[in-house]
Amino acid sequence: MTIATDKLSDPVVRHAVAAINAHDKDAFLGLLTADATMSDDGSDRDLHDWIDREIFGSGGRMDVQKESEGGRKLLAQFRNDTWGEMSTVWRFDVADGRIRRFETGQA
Repeated sequence: MTIATDKLSDPVVRHAVAAINAHDKDAFLGLLTADATMSDDGSDRDLHDWIDREIFGSGGRMDVQKESEGGRKLLAQFRNDTWGEMSTVWRFDVADGRIRRFETGQA
């Protein structure tokens, strides 16, 4: 069962998912702190390179199946043109209305 993006609990995470699904890189970047970081499957990655390759340059899309931790942890079906579809977990560290860090990986 997919949770509609506009029903996600945390407003910053809700806007991030909406930006990903709309392929709106500028909106996504606007939600990040200047020093934001991320990791994929437990390894820190260059945030800008990763989002270009895995999300915005490859038609990334996220369908949220479940949320927890106040909406800052998501179980989602994520798909892009490179890897196809996979079950993923996303965790967002949000402070002062911006994402400081996000971590993702296969569920």
